[in-house]
Amino acid sequence: MDPAVLREDMVDGLEAAPKNVLVDEDVAVAMRDVPRHAFVDDERTAYADRDHEALGTRVLAPRTAARLLQALALEDDDAVLIVGVGVGYTAAVAAELVGETNVHAVDISRPLVVEARGNLAEAGYDGVLVDCRDGATGLPEYAPFDRILLEAAAVEPPHALLEQLAEDGRLVLPQGSQRQHLASVSADGEIDRLGPVSFDPLLVEGEQSGAVERNRMTREDRERAQRRAESRRGWEQDWIEWDDATDGYSRRGRSR
Repeated sequence: MDPAVLREDMVDGLEAAPKNVLVDEDVAVAMRDVPRHAFVDDERTAYADRDHEALGTRVLAPRTAARLLQALALEDDDAVLIVGVGVGYTAAVAAELVGETNVHAVDISRPLVVEARGNLAEAGYDGVLVDCRDGATGLPEYAPFDRILLEAAAVEPPHALLEQLAEDGRLVLPQGSQRQHLASVSADGEIDRLGPVSFDPLLVEGEQSGAVERNRMTREDRERAQRRAESRRGWEQDWIEWDDATDGYSRRGRSR
């Protein structure tokens, strides 16, 4: 069957689904335009509303991608960062909405970065920048971003990503551990909850799928320690060794 017809059927199904899966007309138009079969190998199932597996990562079902993109509330010319580019499909839909040169993406997996670059080029979005990075550190050289999408779960919004938001920017992420919800976080830390989700946890440098909990918590402990140290006021600033204060928490986290 013609892929264009399959795309129309996919989006029509999402718009007709209960619980308002797809109600944003701009997102719907973008999903009708992006050739999903360029990102999922099996053209027969590329437009089915289910997850796929590719290179050890989860390719999001169309309904999940739609929820994330609607939560971002993208506008023309927004600067966008996608953390966890996977095979590149979400980045392509974002490129339809804001322009491909406004979309930046990172992934910690080098094979996925190569895959995403190839898929985006094949689909006509080679202007999207894709780099191999620890997603928790973001992409500071291209900041600030109007919108950041984290396609992996974190207990707390990564501090570096919040710092890279524009003044009125928003970070969208799955928040939580065993029980997760989709969260939209403003630059000043205000959080809106947008319903339950289930994502794999965020990986950081040196981690592999299936063995991440301890290292992930160590990073989050380090970020909390840094925020506590930087929040001190008054006479304490004259004598606190900032690096030692932060590193102390980090060493305790590694000894667990």
